[in-house]
Amino acid sequence: MATQRLRLSYGRSGALRYLAHLDMIRLWHRVFRRSGVPLAYSEGRSPRPRISVAAALPVGVTSEGEFLDVFLRRRISGFYFLKRIEPQLLANLDVYGVDEVGIESPSLQSLVRESEYRVTVEYSLPNEELEATVSHFLAAETFPWEHHREKEVRSYDLRQQVHDLWVEEAHDGGATIGMLLQTDPAASGRPEQVAAALGFGDPPVAIHRSRILLAEPEKHGLRRLNGRS
Repeated sequence: MATQRLRLSYGRSGALRYLAHLDMIRLWHRVFRRSGVPLAYSEGRSPRPRISVAAALPVGVTSEGEFLDVFLRRRISGFYFLKRIEPQLLANLDVYGVDEVGIESPSLQSLVRESEYRVTVEYSLPNEELEATVSHFLAAETFPWEHHREKEVRSYDLRQQVHDLWVEEAHDGGATIGMLLQTDPAASGRPEQVAAALGFGDPPVAIHRSRILLAEPEKHGLRRLNGRS
């Protein structure tokens, strides 16, 4: 039985961006197991470590804004917890802090509302045209979109998944576009699809998730993440 729930904020980069979601969960399980922290497990015939992440990070995407909840069967201090796991962390896996969350608080996944990305694309046209393209997309009420995956085709309004767009940086041959996208149980905006909708034919050079925004953090003992000012 779990007696404590801790929430880690962390990021990953380098080769770790190629780990799939389940592989990342297995990596965290190995970190906690080798560190000797009193990890809690689910009940039943096939006990599983009680670990959950806020939102799966797509393969190939780096991040500095991830959250993970881990349940422990015995209470320990956050300081001791970090000291125990630090020697087990791989290169390119960075833990920024840990906070205690109420055992019965809503699940981490149910609190996720938005994700902010920095998307780097190849670009060779004048900056004014890029700004105009972003403004035109934001001015549209709808943007019908089809997502093809193997034999399945999903149709939806991509515009509703884009809460904000801005040009963060533009230089010769490339640009970085900021995106604030819907990320909740209903839908999750995909930055590569938004880039394609803006007219970039080639896939992004790099995608980085800078933060995840959670609902009502003050009610659940969570670190507040304000929207972009």
